[in-house]
Parts: sequence; C-alpha cells; structure tokens
Amino acid sequence: MARPAGAWLNAAGVVALAAMVAAQIATGLRPQDLRLTTAVVVLLAMGALAFAAAAYTPRRAAGAFTAAVAAGYAAEWIGTRTGVPFGDYRYTDALWPRPGGVPLIVALAWGGMGLAAHAVARRVAPRGRLTPILAGALALTAWDLFLDPQMLRLGLWVWAEPGPYRGVPLTDFAGWLLVSFLVMVLLDRITGRSAADRPVTGAEAAGATGLVVLYTVMALMETAGFAVVFRPPDLFVAAAGGLAMGAFALLAWGRAWRR
Repeated sequence: MARPAGAWLNAAGVVALAAMVAAQIATGLRPQDLRLTTAVVVLLAMGALAFAAAAYTPRRAAGAFTAAVAAGYAAEWIGTRTGVPFGDYRYTDALWPRPGGVPLIVALAWGGMGLAAHAVARRVAPRGRLTPILAGALALTAWDLFLDPQMLRLGLWVWAEPGPYRGVPLTDFAGWLLVSFLVMVLLDRITGRSAADRPVTGAEAAGATGLVVLYTVMALMETAGFAVVFRPPDLFVAAAGGLAMGAFALLAWGRAWRR
C-alpha cells in the first residue's frame, strides 16, 4: 500500500473513532434515542474498517470485515430460530433494518469489534496458532459483559429465561466464545497470520494500533457509562466488563511499550 493511502485511511479511522466517542456520550445522555445507538455501531464499524485497511491492505480488510459480519449474522439468525448457540432469545421491533429477523447493526458490531479484538490478540499473543485465536475470542466475549446488559436495558432483545448475570444466561457467554472463536479463525486466515511476524510500515503499524485504541476506548466508555452515566448506574457490570476488557487492553499496550 502506498504510504499516503495508509495515512489517509488512518486519518479516516481517527475521525470515525472521535465521532463514535461523541455518539457514545450522546447515547449516555439520551439512552432511549436508538438512532444514537445505531450511529455508535456504524461509526465503530467504519473506524475499524479504516484502521484495518491501513494495517492489512483494503482488500484484506474488506474481506475480513465481511467474513466477520457474515459469521455474526449467521450465528444470530440460527440462534433466534434454534436457541443455539446463545440460548433462547428474540429481538424486539426496536432495531431496524432486520433482514431475516436479525438487526443489521448487530452483524456490523460483530465485524467492527471482531477486528478490534483480533488486533488486541495479535499484540497479546503474537506467536503460535491457537493462542492468539483463543485470546481474540476471549477479548471479544469480554465486550458482551457490557453489551448484553446495556441492550437489555434498552429493550432491544429479550431472553425466554433470564439468567444470573443481570438477566443474561450463562449460555449466552458460551455461545459468544464459540462464535468469537470462529470469527478469529476467519480474521486470522484472511488478514494473514504472517503479517504479525514481518516488518510493517509506519502506516500499517499505526492502523494496528488504531484498532487497539478502538478496543481500549470502548472499554473505557462502557465502564464509565455503567459506573456514572447510565441511570441507574451499575457498578457490578462496570467492574466486570471493565476488568475483563481492561485486562486485554493493558496486556496489548504493555507488549507495545516493551517493543
């Protein structure tokens, strides 16, 4: 990739990230305005795709993002019909469009955060085959410690039998781990595992760092949201999600600083 193209892609990622933060702040102030929730996810996907294009080339980034979105959509489509792998749940009419009964922004979220968690995993576990994939799956599943309680508050989906984690059944997290593992396998194959071991240009390194920043910002914003912004606040979810996502973010930054 030409260096100017990489710089422009990273700049686009920064703009999308800043806009996502602004939308998240607005969401905290106006939680019932689902247009803001949709904007957060769209900007998340745009930022992740831009950073990934700089890190891996636009073609690989587009392929990886599409694969993650497709895998997430397929899992949700199957899940709402069979209860596998997440458990028995259904989406309400709050989110649209819903092709096949699955909100499009849900699939986009799998793609955007999938790319971010994958970049974190490459920092945390840069060698081997299984370890980085498992690390990425855990990093992505950690996000659901925030996501499900927040979306349940907004009435975006409902569980047939509420579970012990703020109404979320434990089968949901098992399903997330399984689907996240599949997403990481796809992302690793499409972006090229060898990319973690070869020298990279400044723009490529900046793109990978941008994805880690995106993951870190999401962890910080969600923690702050549950701790002090959302009404009522929920310190338990803030601590659980913050510690889980924060651990991966800190490990990723720790490896970057030791280089």
